[in-house]
Amino acid sequence: DGIRDLVRSRGLGDVYKRQTWRRTMKDILIVDDERDIRELISEILIDEGYQTRLCGSADECLQELKKSVPGLLILDIWLKDNEMDGIDILVKAKREFPQVPVVIISGHGNIEIAVAAIKQGAYDFIEKPFNIEQLLVVVRRAMETSRLRQENFELKRKDTPLSVMVGESNVFKNFVANLDKVTKTNGRVFLTGGSGSGKEMAARYIHANSERASKPFIIVNCASIAPERMEDVLFGRDAGNSLPTDGLLSQADGGVIYFDEIADMPLVTQSKILRVLVDQKFQRVNGKSEVKVDLRVISSTSQDLREAIKQKSFREELYHRLNVVPINVPSLSQRLEDIPLLFEHFAKTFHETQGLNLRQLSLEASTMLQTMAWPGNIRQLKNMVERVLILGDGQGDVSIEDLPSETKSTNENLNNVASGTIATMPLREAREAFEREYLITQINRFNGNISKTAKFVGMERSALHRKLKSLGVVSISRTQKEDD
Repeated sequence: DGIRDLVRSRGLGDVYKRQTWRRTMKDILIVDDERDIRELISEILIDEGYQTRLCGSADECLQELKKSVPGLLILDIWLKDNEMDGIDILVKAKREFPQVPVVIISGHGNIEIAVAAIKQGAYDFIEKPFNIEQLLVVVRRAMETSRLRQENFELKRKDTPLSVMVGESNVFKNFVANLDKVTKTNGRVFLTGGSGSGKEMAARYIHANSERASKPFIIVNCASIAPERMEDVLFGRDAGNSLPTDGLLSQADGGVIYFDEIADMPLVTQSKILRVLVDQKFQRVNGKSEVKVDLRVISSTSQDLREAIKQKSFREELYHRLNVVPINVPSLSQRLEDIPLLFEHFAKTFHETQGLNLRQLSLEASTMLQTMAWPGNIRQLKNMVERVLILGDGQGDVSIEDLPSETKSTNENLNNVASGTIATMPLREAREAFEREYLITQINRFNGNISKTAKFVGMERSALHRKLKSLGVVSISRTQKEDD
C-alpha cells in the first residue's frame, strides 16, 4: 500500500495500473481435483513464462477469484466431492468476471457436457489426455482474448466523461470544493438538488476520485424499480438447489452504491437497507446465510425528505443514517456564468460521440441563454445543445436565430416592461423601469457579482452601485454579493 501511495503521489498512477494489468495478463488460475493434472499444466505454462495459481476444489477457486481476478481460468468440468461442479463455477465466473476467458478440461465421456459449457460462455475446451501443443495454442488465444477485452474496457472507461465537472463560477467552485473534502473518506454523502442539476455526476466524481475508484459504481434507480421487485433487485434471491442470484448490493461490494431518488424507496425496503448500513451484511430473498459486503453509500433526492418524514413515507432513522455529509447540488440558475463553458463541453461531446458539427456559441446567443429560466437545469441545457447541433445548418457560430423558440421569450419581466406596461408610463418612469429590470437580469446572470455586471454593462462599479441605489434595487440578496 505504501508503494501504491508513493506511485500515485508522483503522478505515476497509470504506470502502476499498467504494470498491475500486465501481471494479470500472465496470471492463470488452474482448477482440477487431480493434483497431478493441475501440477502438470502448471509446469508447462510456467515454462512458457506464465504465472499460475492452483486449486483443487470449488471453494478454493472462488476464494482465489475473489482475491485476485486472473487473466485466464482453466477449469476441470468434474470436481469430485464438491457441491459445485465446473459448470456451476463457469456460470458464476461469467456472471461476476465476464472479462475472464474460461477454458474447460473434459474427459472422453464429457464431450457433450463440454459443448454445453461452450454455450454457457466457455472460451474453449481441452480433451483429456491433452496434447501439450494443443494446450498452448488454446491458452495463447484465450490470453489474447483476455488482453483485448481488458484493453477495450480501459478505453471505454477513459473515453466516458462520466465524472467530468465543468464550471468556473464561484458557486461551482465552492460545490466542487465540498465534493473534494469527502472523496478520500468513506462517509455517507447525501446529495440534494433539483431534477437534472447533476447529482449523479457529483456521485460519480466522488467515486472516481476516491480510493474505491477501481471498484464498482452501482446505481439504484429507486423511482424506476417496481416496489414488488425492489428487494430482489437489491438483495438477490436464493433459488434453492441452483446458484443464487446476486443483487445490486453484492455487485457493489468493495465500491460505491448510489441510491438515486431515495425518497421513492418502499418503506419496507427502507427498514432492511437501514440494517445493511448498520451491519454491512444482509440475507438474499429466501436465503438463510448472511452475505457480507463492504460498501460506501451515496444517496440523492430532489424531494423534501423532512416533509416525507412528516407524511410517514420515509423513515427518519434512515434519513439520519444517510445524511452524514449533506451536499446541495446548485441549480443552473445559480451558476448562469457557467453556461458558455457547459455549452462548449456538450458540443464537443456530441461532436465526438455522434459526429455532429462542432460549433461555437456567439456572444449574443450566450447572453440570451444566461438570461433565460432553466427549470430542467443542466439536463435541459444538454438537450438544447444537442437539438441546436442536429437542427442547425452547421455553419458558423450558434446565433440567437439558431436557438429554440422558447428560449427567446423566457425573461418575462423584461419582456412585459418592454412591451405593454411601459407604454402607459411617462418617459422617465419607463426608462427607470427598463433600467431596473435590465440590471436585475444582468445581476442574476452573473450570480450577484457586481464587478462582472459592471464590466458587461459598461459602467464603473461605483457608478453601478449608485444607479442601483437610485433605482431602489436593494432588496435582492444576490445584488449584495462582492466578488473581487
